[in-house]
Amino acid sequence: MSQRPNILFILTDQMRSTAMGCAGVEVVRTPHLDRLASEGTRFINAVANTPACTPSRASLLTGKHVLTHGLVQNDMTLGFDHRAIGQCFTGAGYRSAYIGKWHVDGVNRGGYIPPGPRRQGFADFWAGTECNHDYFNGYYYDDATRQPIWFDGYEPDGQTNLAINYLEKQARNRDPFCLFLSWSPPHCPYEAVPDSYRRLYPPAEIALLPNATGSGIQNPGGLSDTAQQLRKRQIISGYYAHISAIDACVGRLMAALDAGDLRRNTIVVFTSDHGDMLFSHNRGWKCKPWRESVGIPLIMRWPGIIPAGHVTRGPISVVDLMPTLLRLAGVVIPGDVEGKNLAAFVRGDETAAQESVYINFPCMNKTWNMPGWRGVVTRTHTYAATPEGPWLLYDDIADPFQMANLAESTESRPLLKQLDGLTRRWLAETRDDFAPPAVIAERFIPNRNPWHFVTPPPLEPVIAERQATPYVTMGNGTAR
Repeated sequence: MSQRPNILFILTDQMRSTAMGCAGVEVVRTPHLDRLASEGTRFINAVANTPACTPSRASLLTGKHVLTHGLVQNDMTLGFDHRAIGQCFTGAGYRSAYIGKWHVDGVNRGGYIPPGPRRQGFADFWAGTECNHDYFNGYYYDDATRQPIWFDGYEPDGQTNLAINYLEKQARNRDPFCLFLSWSPPHCPYEAVPDSYRRLYPPAEIALLPNATGSGIQNPGGLSDTAQQLRKRQIISGYYAHISAIDACVGRLMAALDAGDLRRNTIVVFTSDHGDMLFSHNRGWKCKPWRESVGIPLIMRWPGIIPAGHVTRGPISVVDLMPTLLRLAGVVIPGDVEGKNLAAFVRGDETAAQESVYINFPCMNKTWNMPGWRGVVTRTHTYAATPEGPWLLYDDIADPFQMANLAESTESRPLLKQLDGLTRRWLAETRDDFAPPAVIAERFIPNRNPWHFVTPPPLEPVIAERQATPYVTMGNGTAR
């Protein structure tokens, strides 16, 4: 076995930091993640710098902030002028593999991504799919035929099978590997999850977060307040069910590492591209500066190197993961990377943590009735500003659900000035002129529509035809 560490990077989509049992906030059954956290370090203040799928994934792959890589909205295409993480590991002699959601190719959400530069260095094995959220019609492409291979049942189960097969192969190989496994859940559709997991979470028993109990959600059907609250619980029930389903997949992956004697020399990373508001502050989805949107789970395990059972409030962000993993593995970090090498912090040196991490959404869609914003997360606070000035300020220790905005508090002015100063430093470091969203769209989205959206490309006919057939969940599989 190589002495250089292997990398198993597990990425979910739209999973917020508090939605696992070990976080101690939401009642979600995640025994395998809880065990992983007990064997490694959990980072409470891990955040998505730009909390949407494509911008965040591009930052993960390149180690660069959004206005540098330029993917300011979903369904944009990552260029070839970056030395991405897959290229770095492949160039250092690693076998680099990618399975699951990709979402930085932009050409076609259901199309074939051929070998070569569009795979950004993942050359040893590829079962990537640009973007699929039909979880009982999951697929990847066969390179020999360029035709889709369909998974039987729940997509994460099939993707996990591929990952386990790859791990078993690498257990017999002396070369180090870097395997990215990217699941699309718990992103909506929340109900598209095996029934065995949905039954774990009766909607009537779901406890809403304190900041999600209001009745101000969009209500085109004129639901009563009672019906609105039940609908929230039904949606969150599905969200939790997805998380328990992928937790079971985590357990299978950890067992495969143990069976192949890969545990000791493999860095395991579990995280997400961004979170999900799920009615907190009467909002949904992502792109927002609140903890439910920017906060992501982050667990890292490397036996004997990364402290076991450690929990830290030191800030770390998606853009920092690439340089940090490269340094931990002894691979050269490209000189143009903007993320911070936090290897010493990950190894347990709390003095090596950053003072703050940068959060932002510069190209907010007009339809979402939100301003473009910039801000910071520190060990203790979250701050966000718009071009008009300070917007949000929360004490994340005293007020973990961010229910008391201190931005206009006279007593908080010294703190607000300090955090605004940190934000201005990040603006300067990332060469961000804090331009309005329409100006950002003008710079980066050549064929945008009036709402600053990138128009999603159409599906391939073979994918559209298969997914046009409705599914009905039945146990752990489906029936048509």
